[in-house]
Amino acid sequence: MFTGIIEEQGIVKDIVKQKGNLLITVESSFTSKLKLNESVSHNGACLSIIPFTKKQYRVMAVQETLDRTNLKDLKKGDTINLERSMAANGQMDGHFVLGHVDGVVKCTAVKKLAGSHVFTFACPKADMNYIVEKGSVSLNGVSLTIAKVSSTGFSVAIIPYTFAHTNFKNIKVGDAVNVEYDVLGKYVVRYLAKLKK
Repeated sequence: MFTGIIEEQGIVKDIVKQKGNLLITVESSFTSKLKLNESVSHNGACLSIIPFTKKQYRVMAVQETLDRTNLKDLKKGDTINLERSMAANGQMDGHFVLGHVDGVVKCTAVKKLAGSHVFTFACPKADMNYIVEKGSVSLNGVSLTIAKVSSTGFSVAIIPYTFAHTNFKNIKVGDAVNVEYDVLGKYVVRYLAKLKK
């Protein structure tokens, strides 16, 4: 489990296709602290670690992960948001993020304000029930508060620190961003749907 508070931006050093999977090499400052099969969030997707040097490790993204996430769009040199799993006695600074990406949402607008940025995303109609104004959402692994909801999507406000220390600064209109909706909201929506049957 994660909190959506990004620790650092890793650098994609290599990508190798293996049948339907991708073997991704990432450089990170905390690589030497990682253990084999440890879970780390990569743009919000939980992947198991294969350390092989003090600075670099590898992860395998299988077809299911590639189908649901933007990891298939990664290129060498790209930055990727990283967060190690939360310790049982850790502080919950963001919200409960499982690392189980629901899909991608497309950026439709980026607005620079005095001291912040507002990013707007188009949301699939079937997923709009998971979106609540002032509720939580994880985008590329970042825990965020939904600022505004429209009939076709939602907006989030990005503070300067988050903009500078995550790959939000690289997101452009048309880009696909990994989304994980609030797990509590998903359970409520599913329960209410069953009551209607």
